[in-house]
Amino acid sequence: MAATMDNSNAAQATKKKHLGIPEAVFLEDVDSFMKQPGNETADAALRRLDEQYQKYKYMEVNLSQKKARLQNQIPQITQTLEILQHMQKKKETTEPMETHFLLAESVYCKALVPPTDKVGLWLGANVMLEYDIDEAQALLEQNLSTASRNLETLEEDLDFLRDQFTTTEVNMARVYNWDVMRRSKENLIKSADKS
Repeated sequence: MAATMDNSNAAQATKKKHLGIPEAVFLEDVDSFMKQPGNETADAALRRLDEQYQKYKYMEVNLSQKKARLQNQIPQITQTLEILQHMQKKKETTEPMETHFLLAESVYCKALVPPTDKVGLWLGANVMLEYDIDEAQALLEQNLSTASRNLETLEEDLDFLRDQFTTTEVNMARVYNWDVMRRSKENLIKSADKS
């Protein structure tokens, strides 16, 4: 009983892990699958399987775009954290920090920044907020850990999605082969009847 509960808990955890991605069920018995409502013909069953396959492709595109955004965001957060650590060290001195600001694409301006304990962070949607260096560092570290965790989850979801592609493709091939076998049997029966 306890082993059964552990297995069901593990299955629920896996389903929760890939929430939103329906699991493709492998067709063990194509004959019983074709007897289900909505599978009157092989073409209808193949259309439904192809529709499911196209949905998986759509999900893959969306997840891949999210993954690309996160892969771009993580190095930016890391670089900003490094800059904050450098500013933290320079905060104690009285000499200004020499830096280069990006004015436009490939256009930089040299500037001297006096020691400060405040920084401005872009939050997105053209919004910038001023933070203490310590607060900014804590916020960015939290954002970095969240982005890294999200990237890991996305990679797991993409792996799960690839498994669903494979299962759906195999199911489509099995239904197609079932239909070819069925038609060849019908042709054999027709040719035997003509003889």
